[in-house]
Amino acid sequence: MTSATEAGVPPAPASPQSRKSVTGTRRTVAVLFLLPALVLLGALVVYPIGYSLVRSFYNQSGDGFAGFDNYKALFTDDGIRTALKNNVIWVVFAPTISTALGLIFAVLTERIRWGTAFKLLVFMPMAISMLAAGIIFRLVYDQDPDKGFTNAVWVGVHDTFAQSSSFPKAHPGRNSPLVAQGGSFITKATVHTGDTVTLPLVGVAPDQMPGDAKKAVAPQADPGRITGTTWQDFTRGKGVGTLGGVDPSELGYPGMKIEAVKDGKVVETVKAGDDGTFSFSEKANGAQLRLPASNFREAYNGVDWLGPSLVTPSIIGSYIWMWAGFAMVLIAAGLAGIPRELLEAARVDGASEWQVFRRVTVPLLAPVLAVVTVTLMINVLKIFDLVYIIAPGSSQDDANVLALELYRKGFSEDQPGIASAISVFLLLLVIPVIWFNIRRLRREVRR
Repeated sequence: MTSATEAGVPPAPASPQSRKSVTGTRRTVAVLFLLPALVLLGALVVYPIGYSLVRSFYNQSGDGFAGFDNYKALFTDDGIRTALKNNVIWVVFAPTISTALGLIFAVLTERIRWGTAFKLLVFMPMAISMLAAGIIFRLVYDQDPDKGFTNAVWVGVHDTFAQSSSFPKAHPGRNSPLVAQGGSFITKATVHTGDTVTLPLVGVAPDQMPGDAKKAVAPQADPGRITGTTWQDFTRGKGVGTLGGVDPSELGYPGMKIEAVKDGKVVETVKAGDDGTFSFSEKANGAQLRLPASNFREAYNGVDWLGPSLVTPSIIGSYIWMWAGFAMVLIAAGLAGIPRELLEAARVDGASEWQVFRRVTVPLLAPVLAVVTVTLMINVLKIFDLVYIIAPGSSQDDANVLALELYRKGFSEDQPGIASAISVFLLLLVIPVIWFNIRRLRREVRR
């Protein structure tokens, strides 16, 4: 007697109760293994989301129903509106620039021998926590050029082309022969050949005097020239020193620029020596001597990177420094999977390197670029650490983002209802991005 299998009749399907997985695991065992993860997921994700949603409809004390008032505050409160605007800036620029830099680094490092070392250096910031990166960039962006690396470089470049003065605080003292003229100082009387002129100034701290300044020397008369001295007319100690006279301990103003002016025109210009002495030719006869404003220009102190106007771009720069390496590594992995035959075929057909990159490499990398961009967008929407640490108190309101505003409303201002509304709003912003990513992954699986 033949069996159903031998007769070609397929066996009856197993009942759901007896069905097993490919590995032979029963459904009950699978559920038992998944149960701890499901409990944690419910306790750490589902419950907080549900509680935040319910809490967002209650008032500050939590005992009165507020309706949609907390959600209305999202669009009427100035702090939240600034945070929302900054979040838009973050979402538009931070992922885009990070992905673009990652693409450029990944493509270029393929062609150099030390590409692996370069990738390691660029990726290294990912090993640093957001807290540490925030502390690093708080110092990098420090306003003081002696502390902040960015301003040290900026001031160095600026001073190369526009030298700042060594005497920004200098000004005439009592009974001075000089009077103010705009930002300059000019002698009250005209000078003539054979005259000696003293141009005393005060206001420069002893420790701020130039290193090449020497002890001032009183001018010596020269029949064919006009001689003079400009110096720091100040001697430490009460009642010490002669007002308007060169004393032994007083220093000259080296490099001080002096102009001879006749009828509003500069006829001759000289610079004082290390001891403050200077000399004019006969061309200055009958002129007034002027110390131009360039002598007293305030020292350039760099850019206020953490001021109200630049604080957000500066913090975005620190984020890009951290995450460009992440984008580069993922894109480099995708680049390694591109068939080289396609690139070589394009080159054989006469395409330039730019055309190969634009029309072959980038389209083939589109799925990877989408993954990187979407991941960074989700990461940027919840950015908190860098803004909280880098932005000083004076400009934190200008750098505000939703995650930081959530923290401030919930803990600093004791408004848990509005904080819960912000958290729900953030979740709603993230959901479309996640949905897009899931759809894209499913399309990839179908392929």
